[in-house]
Amino acid sequence: MAKIQMNTPLVEMDGDEMTRILWKEIKEILLAPYVDLNTEYYDLGLENRDATNDQVTVDSAEATKKYGVAVKCATITPNAARVKEYNLKKMWKSPNGTIRAILDGTVFRSPILVKGISPFLSTWKKPITIARHAYGDVYRDVEMQVPAGAKAELVVTRADGTQERVTIHDFETPGVIQGMHNIDKSIESFARSCFNYALDKKEDLWFATKDTISKKYDHRFKDIFAEIFESEYKEKFEKAGISYFYTLIDDAVARVVRSEGGYIWACKNYDGDVMSDMVATAFGSLAMMTSVLVSPDGIYEYEAAHGTVQRHYYRHLKGEKTSTNSMATLFAWSGALRKRGELDGNEALMAFADKLEKASIQTIEEGVMTGDLYTLSTLPNKVSVDSETFLHEINKRLAVLMAD
Repeated sequence: MAKIQMNTPLVEMDGDEMTRILWKEIKEILLAPYVDLNTEYYDLGLENRDATNDQVTVDSAEATKKYGVAVKCATITPNAARVKEYNLKKMWKSPNGTIRAILDGTVFRSPILVKGISPFLSTWKKPITIARHAYGDVYRDVEMQVPAGAKAELVVTRADGTQERVTIHDFETPGVIQGMHNIDKSIESFARSCFNYALDKKEDLWFATKDTISKKYDHRFKDIFAEIFESEYKEKFEKAGISYFYTLIDDAVARVVRSEGGYIWACKNYDGDVMSDMVATAFGSLAMMTSVLVSPDGIYEYEAAHGTVQRHYYRHLKGEKTSTNSMATLFAWSGALRKRGELDGNEALMAFADKLEKASIQTIEEGVMTGDLYTLSTLPNKVSVDSETFLHEINKRLAVLMAD
């Protein structure tokens, strides 16, 4: 069988620890036998980020802007312990945060549904996709501890030198203070990415903030979404037969719990961080979540939603077999290959991505799975296998699908 050719490269961002091991195995077992992979490779492993002073992360993001599609392995965001462990020059920033800032993207996360693993909420019948704004708020805040007797003020100095001052609090006792910001440009990009993704998926879009309490900050989000929808997307949504719905974040949570799913839920940065983990866990596992960063001008970066699986990596270094779930990483590859095929008009590449996902789901639904899913699955005659065996089991089914 001749290998499928790729007309245009996609950007490949390698990562860290156990997911780096799985990355290599996925390529060798499931991709290379069928596709003549055409990638522009960037090593985002922590050692190489340190060696390049994190320039490799910036270069990978710029390459993604050039080629339009990227696939990323999970990476370490170092804390103090990691700085010591890897003897780093400094505590480097999150690669995901750097890439999101350069691409001006929104993160969309959605569960991979399989038979035998039911959501903890019995009402959920369809996937719920979380759209997370990826700029500002608490993730770019400034903070201070405040002594007793201090007065905290919010001061804005305009370009002409005039100032606006508001008292935040007079501290009779010690406390803490936090300052957050966002910018219209990023909120506008967030809105357009959400509206475009909803149109692409033909699913309703929800958006929620707390504008009744935050009458300037959160209300700005609400107003920008409304203005862009009315002026640019209302007719497109009507034509596609989908809707845009705004509500308060607490009301949204109640509605989500009672719903059957099947929509995109747009959240501010922190809300999206929390709710994506809640949705993932309620559907089964973070390792069963797809994650794609989408820019408002149509650039896509696919990644696994989970971390580097540090605990399994240490076991791997001791020569022990691990039963690490590779589904999210595998679906990052299939998503990127499908999108590359869509942009290039490469039907064979798109069909391969579909068959790869079908074979993966089929493997689990036939009772062969990694340890994390084994504890969740209600299938009879299920079996738990190690990471590499799981990929070979997928390949058995993929080979049959490719031969048809």
